[in-house]
Amino acid sequence: MNKTRKKFEHYSDAKLLVSFRANDDKKIIGELYSRYGHLVMGTCLNYLRNKNDAEDIVMEIFMTLGDKIKKHEINYFKSWLFVLTKNNCLMVLRKKKHYDTQLNEEIVAQEDEIEEIQIKEIQLTELETAIDKLDPPQDEAIKLFYIQQMSYKEVSEKLNLTLNKVKSAIQNGKRNLKIKLKEHDLFKSA
Repeated sequence: MNKTRKKFEHYSDAKLLVSFRANDDKKIIGELYSRYGHLVMGTCLNYLRNKNDAEDIVMEIFMTLGDKIKKHEINYFKSWLFVLTKNNCLMVLRKKKHYDTQLNEEIVAQEDEIEEIQIKEIQLTELETAIDKLDPPQDEAIKLFYIQQMSYKEVSEKLNLTLNKVKSAIQNGKRNLKIKLKEHDLFKSA
């Protein structure tokens, strides 16, 4: 692994985009390719069902990615890249007049499924961010109890807290998490 790749590997997607806009460093596009090239290729193959066409689209996307990053406001790069890839594939299909009803129905079904997965990924990311913003020991208690599915007793031993403090941290953490998620419209109260 080269030094530049190592430099960027710990950057978040958002930090990569900011850095690219500031420095126009083409090595950042290389980093994005190494992170998402396989996903773009998979999406292209899924739509186009032709390896050569898929490779051409992948190449085109990453060759023009820098200009697009500068022009567009991008909140969630992975989702944005998927939409960009899908649109490029649909343009190729339209040009080839290979857009028959059966294929259209398959694509719509796949799009719905992928969109649902993307929404869940975004919500999961927001949830993780909200948990990380909780005060200690609420953050760790929530992670251990809900994500790692430890019992109250196990959480108590792990965090070296009394059982009552663990229960209180989880209750308060849940309440504070609910407030944070409402701020991002990710929690709809019944």
